[in-house]
Amino acid sequence: MIVAVLGAGQLGRMLALAGVPLGMKFRFLSTSPGACAGDVGEVVVGPRFDDEDSIKRLVKGEADIVTYEFENIPARAIEVAARYAPVLPGALALTLAQDRVDEKTFFRSIDIGTPDFHAVATRHDLDAAADAIGCPFVLKTRRFGYDGKGQRVIKSRDELDSAWEALGAHEGGLIAERFIRFDRELSVIGVRSSRGETAVYPITQNVHRGGILHNSIAPAPGLPGALAERANEIVTRAMHEMDYAGVLAIELFEVGGDLLVNEMAPRVHNSGHWTIDGAQTSQFENHLRAITGLPLGPTSMRPGITHAGMLNLVGDHPPVSKLLTVPGARVHLYGKASKPGRKVGHLNFGAASESAVRASMEAAGTMLPR
Repeated sequence: MIVAVLGAGQLGRMLALAGVPLGMKFRFLSTSPGACAGDVGEVVVGPRFDDEDSIKRLVKGEADIVTYEFENIPARAIEVAARYAPVLPGALALTLAQDRVDEKTFFRSIDIGTPDFHAVATRHDLDAAADAIGCPFVLKTRRFGYDGKGQRVIKSRDELDSAWEALGAHEGGLIAERFIRFDRELSVIGVRSSRGETAVYPITQNVHRGGILHNSIAPAPGLPGALAERANEIVTRAMHEMDYAGVLAIELFEVGGDLLVNEMAPRVHNSGHWTIDGAQTSQFENHLRAITGLPLGPTSMRPGITHAGMLNLVGDHPPVSKLLTVPGARVHLYGKASKPGRKVGHLNFGAASESAVRASMEAAGTMLPR
């Protein structure tokens, strides 16, 4: 079984680490040499992800399946790759996830709540959005924003001119979203196979710093059973409506006993990294099982573990020898050079109590650069 991956970052690397024990081999497409997935598979370097010659070299007439590890690849890349091998997840999920207006419109069309929003293509539209939504609101690029990039909070109408100067020229337009004073951020990670089998992981609570995920803990502490069921329903319905195959992550706001969808990611997700050591089957292995038609693995916690946590290593990290002194820490480094704002690794924790997981995460946190 040969799996071709559009992208060659840490998510592709972790896919390969999960798939090699299943007898799979991996080949990656990257637009730059030295990608970290090169440690675990062949990397094809091309000028663009939708370059046909590069995709032909990626597939080589022998790949059994093509998948992708991030959603900012051109949708045309899937169209081109599909000429040579099946591509999963399909184009619908990718195109929806690439446009925040289309994405939120989709969720509302299947009776799933989102923050109020307004498409913004002109300066006049921005005024109309301020009238319709009210301040404060969040102005974002419709396309290609991640880790807090391409967005700003508008606290008053006095800031509209400067916001338009900063973001108005962005190709693809903007979206204004109501500023949500949420109780906490959650994510639900589901998986659906090409045979229609579905499973959902325990709901995860997430904490962001500077727009980047800082830590996650699962199951989300104190989450009412009805909200957990609602999160499961949201991701299951979305996967069914898109005829989806693979892992799908949906970021949620918990607001006053309700859930609102923030955004989705049609791929394995940072908030699911804890599953590598905390779940019976990691999100990476289940993604591969799903797209290749294999039976899905159980998504419940491993025996002896009731809670799991994940702490991102951003920018730089202490020596491995120091990280390993933290009780229960499992170290995952990506082989990437240190750089401010770059995710260079993560730590996983698992224990028989939430307090034990938190204690280990706090101990590790004191070692990290600030």
